[in-house]
Amino acid sequence: MKILLVEDDARIARNIAEALRQAGFVVETEANGNEAWFKGDVNDYDAVILDLGLPGLDGLSILKRWRAAGRDFPILVLTARGEWKDRVEGIEAGADDYLPKPFEMAEVLARLRAITRRSAGAARPVLHFGELAIDTRHMRVSVGDCTVALTPHEYRLVSYLAHNPGRAVSQSELLDHLYAGDSAYTTNSVEVLVARVRRKIGAARIETRRGFGYVLGGPGT
Repeated sequence: MKILLVEDDARIARNIAEALRQAGFVVETEANGNEAWFKGDVNDYDAVILDLGLPGLDGLSILKRWRAAGRDFPILVLTARGEWKDRVEGIEAGADDYLPKPFEMAEVLARLRAITRRSAGAARPVLHFGELAIDTRHMRVSVGDCTVALTPHEYRLVSYLAHNPGRAVSQSELLDHLYAGDSAYTTNSVEVLVARVRRKIGAARIETRRGFGYVLGGPGT
């Protein structure tokens, strides 16, 4: 899943980005408010972590502009502004959750996973597709009682499809959200990745809709 991290404190941004990557997310970072607004306006992200105190354009203004433009990706606000009025203003502007600084990294990850699950229509950390289960907290996939050994990219593929239930996801979208546009990867890379995952979880669990993309489903869903 691809996350936009908007934070102007280089140390905090570096630490959050590293924690996100270790947790299986693809991360883009931005420190300037104007650049962050533009990125969120023209690109698709699975979630945004947004600081309010930014140079250029402040985070609250960015949030209001995105929502006014119909950008509906989930947004977790991180800020040093801890007053309840600031929290209310952020939520009313369209934030999905609010976490004041200082914070524990584990809580950032937990809240980020929660808002992405809610965006996908799931309330619990384990997503079920028949006997296939995706544990988003521990980055673990199982079929029935058997845990499936997946590489980080294989897990990201299953997780991304699971967070887009019933929707055909194109190869180009997977390239963007799994590899962040890295030119070393192509649509052939996606085909190879899908084939590997099918061998591990069962071919019928990833459906190909010709001309549209891939859908997670299969037996019992």
